[in-house]
Parts: sequence; C-alpha cells; structure tokens
Amino acid sequence: MIRGIRGAITITEDNEQEVLDATEELLRAIIKENEIEAEQVAQVLMTVTDDIKAAFPAKAMRRFPEWSFVPVTCAQEIPVKGSLPLCVRVLMTINTDKRQADIKHIYLKDAQKLRPDLSLTRESKSS
Repeated sequence: MIRGIRGAITITEDNEQEVLDATEELLRAIIKENEIEAEQVAQVLMTVTDDIKAAFPAKAMRRFPEWSFVPVTCAQEIPVKGSLPLCVRVLMTINTDKRQADIKHIYLKDAQKLRPDLSLTRESKSS
C-alpha cells in the first residue's frame, strides 16, 4: 500500500542554517513517529513559502546518508494572502501496511496551526 505522510515546521528567520536544521528536525520526527526505513520511501516533496530563499530544504536530506537514493525535490508554495509565513512543508510517499488512520502527520512549531485536527487526533490516540 502507498501512503502519504504530511508534515510542516516554521522557522524564525530565513537563513540557510535554520532552514536546514528545521527541515532535519521535521524529517527526524516523521521518520521516528512512523517507524520509516529509507527503503520504504518512494519520494519526498518539500515546499517552502515564498519568504524562504536561503536554502533548498532538500539539502537537509544529505544529513541522512542511508537516504541518499531517495528522490527529493523542492517547490514553492502558492503565495496565498494570510498564509503561515516562513514554513517548510514535507509530503513523504511511502510503501507501508499501515492504515491511513495510523499514519502520524507531524506539525511542529507554529505549523501546528495548519492542522490542529490531526494534532488532536494524534494526541487522543496516544492517551
């Protein structure tokens, strides 16, 4: 079965180190919470809001040597008025036997505002 895992994180300012560190934090959380091995991953799509220009978040994947063959690409989010600024989003496509409801989508820092419904669902399942 193929499943998508979503996640997002915000940064406080647009600089390369912060973009890469935040992206790594998000990826590590997605990997840990969903118990993912690189061999399960079909692709990773990363997007940034139009106020992030200092680095490609995909560069953070280079910090994961075992993930060197996973296809990764970056794109820019549609600049919708009033959207959450300084945000990196990830959509990871994996092969798994998990049910859709068992996938843990990860929203960190101010990005928790994007999908509070998923955060509440996740918290209630672990209680």
